Formats: sequence, structure tokens, C-alpha cells
Amino acid sequence: MSSTPSPDRYGTARRRSGPLPWGKLLLTGLVVLAGIGIAYIGYTKFAVKDVEGKQIAFDIVDDRTMNIQFTVTRDNPSEPAVCIIRTRSKDGSETGRREVYVAPSDSDTVEITAPVYASKPPAMGDLYGCSTNVPDYLRAG
Repeated sequence: MSSTPSPDRYGTARRRSGPLPWGKLLLTGLVVLAGIGIAYIGYTKFAVKDVEGKQIAFDIVDDRTMNIQFTVTRDNPSEPAVCIIRTRSKDGSETGRREVYVAPSDSDTVEITAPVYASKPPAMGDLYGCSTNVPDYLRAG
């Protein structure tokens, strides 16, 4: 008895010489779309921002208040911005948060000092981030 199957019994394997199957084309298309999506997300997350905030210092005023000093640099200073600043307690938990409206100005970079009120004694303060998407409730008028 032979362990090799004979071609007479099973026939020879057919080779496709026609177009690619639809499944392969669909999978290739999905992979390309996923790559474009990942590239777009990476670009929007890591691209140069139109507004940038930098913390300079923080000062503990009392057991419930901290002043946070920071700068805001905008590509278009005639556009308003908003920055989120926060306080943290010794255990690292966030104990206070505030949105600060940054009014339009003539200067690309402005320096701001703003108080944040905390629910526990603050140990440190930081600038969470800035954006030009200012909520309506922060706009004057």
C-alpha cells in the first residue's frame, strides 16, 4: 500500500488563473481604510496645535485655594481660547478644576494667573490643556 495519493484517484489540483476572489479584494480595501483611519487619528492627536499652554508656577494660597500661573501661545491671537487648570492633593487625586477663558489679544503669548478652589488641601497644580473650542457659557455677552 502506498501512502502517496495517486492523481488518478483524486485528480490534480486546479490553479485559478482568473481574477482575484472578492474576499481578498474586500480585505485589502478594509486594511487600506484602517491604515488611513489610524493615520488621521495620529495626525489630529499629534499635529502642531493652534494653541499651546505652558505652566509656569503654582502657589498654595490656603488649604482650599491655589494660584496657577501659565502662558498661552496662539497662532491666531485674535481668536479666544480656553484652558483647563487643576489642583491635586498629596495622594495625586484631582481636587479642583477650572476652565479659564483666554480673551483675544494683540500678543501671540499671554501670561495668566488664576485661582483654583480645591475640595482637599492642594499639593500641586497643573495645566491640563488648552483649546480654541470655547464653550458658549464661557464667552462674554
